[in-house]
Amino acid sequence: MKTLFYNIKELFQVRENNQSILKGSEMKELPSIKNAFLVVEDDLIADYGSMENAPKDFDESVDVSGKMIMPSYIDSHTHIVYAGNREQEFVDRINGLSYDEIYKRGGGILNSVEKLRNASEDELYRDAAARLEELIALGTGVIEIKSGYGLSLEAELKMLRVIKKLQENYPVKIKATFLGAHAIPPEFKGNQAGFVDAICNEMIPEIAKLGLADYVDAFLETGYFTVDETRKIIQTATKFGLKSKIHINQFTAINGIEMCVEENVLTVDHLEVVEDVDIEALKKGNTIPVALPTCSYFISIPYTPARKLLDANLPLVIASDYNPGTTPSGNMNFVVATSCIKMKLTPEEAFNAATLNAAYALEVENEYGSITKGKKASFFITKPIHSIYAIPYNFGSDLIETVYLNGKKQ
Repeated sequence: MKTLFYNIKELFQVRENNQSILKGSEMKELPSIKNAFLVVEDDLIADYGSMENAPKDFDESVDVSGKMIMPSYIDSHTHIVYAGNREQEFVDRINGLSYDEIYKRGGGILNSVEKLRNASEDELYRDAAARLEELIALGTGVIEIKSGYGLSLEAELKMLRVIKKLQENYPVKIKATFLGAHAIPPEFKGNQAGFVDAICNEMIPEIAKLGLADYVDAFLETGYFTVDETRKIIQTATKFGLKSKIHINQFTAINGIEMCVEENVLTVDHLEVVEDVDIEALKKGNTIPVALPTCSYFISIPYTPARKLLDANLPLVIASDYNPGTTPSGNMNFVVATSCIKMKLTPEEAFNAATLNAAYALEVENEYGSITKGKKASFFITKPIHSIYAIPYNFGSDLIETVYLNGKKQ
């Protein structure tokens, strides 16, 4: 089946097959074709160009007059499998409690752990599926989903099985991450070393054997997991053929970035606190910085210093961090807007960070992230708009009209 999309007002993120991850000033360029056509054959992008060169041979056609096309968003950091909500903590923060104070009172991650352990697998799947369907409609075509609210082998496997079921039942591309080192569960209180041993000696080997995760993650942060503990987890993951993506520098900088680069970690996520030594460490390796601007927005913490990273000629990815406690939204349109408004990214930089560069953060750059011949036909069509800047400018509006995943209208 060959479908022609014609009269596209502007077709964005048009790239050749050999495009590498974008760094520094390269992120300012978002290549596009005005008055364009796009040909989709089955589930792949087959051709594109100016309307004057549009083909005459096709099975179906779609008139895109006045509208624009952008490749699907790639959200490389989410926690959308969870039970219940943490609405009371939202009010607690308004009343002056900090993230750490809420955690020490049994809230935060541990609140979600208790709810998840008591939830059935069917209940978790139903709720996560509803969230995923909303995100697809908002333009996300590739997504990473973490475990991390179980903190026991049984409960973590339950979460990972839910993610696997989502992979099987939805056209969106899903990568699964095992985040056993999210917090210390109640049964290991006072025995953090014992919990790290359980992650390394029991959980990672079993999860790897079952093939339920693509990556391993840990919360490297003061009061959670130390640099040495995280290194042990990363090295264990590597031993079992799993790369790592690490939560780091959200509240404090404790010299973890250098270790992550040394261990060839795929991404370091959060980075609300970035010191010069961290910048220098990142420049020495291929670890990708990932900012989560709507987390900063929701819990009123500093934003990742994006301009500092780009001025150092580093790449940058933005993601949602969708989770019940600190970012109860996976709307990538708002992530793009927030990165522009609060992190001072240009719209071009923000879209690059949410598409092409984000593909590298999930190792799907050969299939997704740009309008490229041979890549998957996953993209969204906007409503009639004046320019692509309308998406971050009209930050409260849904400007996506139609979503296609793997060549099929959703």
